[in-house]
Amino acid sequence: MVLRVLIVDDEALARARLKTLLADCTAPGALVVAEAANAADAMRCLTHQAVDAVLADIHMPGADGLTLAQQLRALPNPPALVFVTAYAEHAVQAFELEALDYLTKPVRLERLQATLQKIERTAHASKGLEPDLTDNVLVIQERGRTERVPLSTVLYLKAELKYITVRTAAHSYILEGSLSDLETRHASHFIRIHRNTLVARRAVRSLQHHCDAQEGDGWAVRLDGVEEALFVSRRQLAAVRALLQA
Repeated sequence: MVLRVLIVDDEALARARLKTLLADCTAPGALVVAEAANAADAMRCLTHQAVDAVLADIHMPGADGLTLAQQLRALPNPPALVFVTAYAEHAVQAFELEALDYLTKPVRLERLQATLQKIERTAHASKGLEPDLTDNVLVIQERGRTERVPLSTVLYLKAELKYITVRTAAHSYILEGSLSDLETRHASHFIRIHRNTLVARRAVRSLQHHCDAQEGDGWAVRLDGVEEALFVSRRQLAAVRALLQA
């Protein structure tokens, strides 16, 4: 599947950078079919160009990205909306306006790829297509045996050296692989809270002040099913807060 994308940003360099990142994305790929410098231009583009997703900045001259979100909601079949902005403080409001995702600049390729996969899954669900069941498990190979661990039981994934700890309420497993690859493939299940940690979206129950021996003072999340607090980096703090308030 190749997603048709409209980029909305008043800065030409920002549009060019995002277009370059989208060109590097695969499975699904993305094709930029139109660009706009403001919300009014974006709505004009949508009158003659079908798109699957709108990637929009928030702070723009005239009608801003939040206004654009409200206008998109009024369409009979609105495209998926993703905010791409340097400002994290609008995350809660963005999700209230039914934005599918919220990316902060500078956007990482793997994070953008995860967003495109989320858009693709949403499109498939709206068409009544069945998901690939192999995407609902992690295959763990250890001590001479292979075990299929359902994603619905996984509470967090934590990268340690070249291995990943897969934690459920009952067990811990060791998995070889890339945390970024897991984030990309299973973005609907997990949210990144730190450069080395993904947690299950459904399991996040609270965010609290926390002092970590290595990270210092900051914030940590508590999950259903585990006692330990997991440190949240400042970069990911807004996304975690948005998840809790959505």
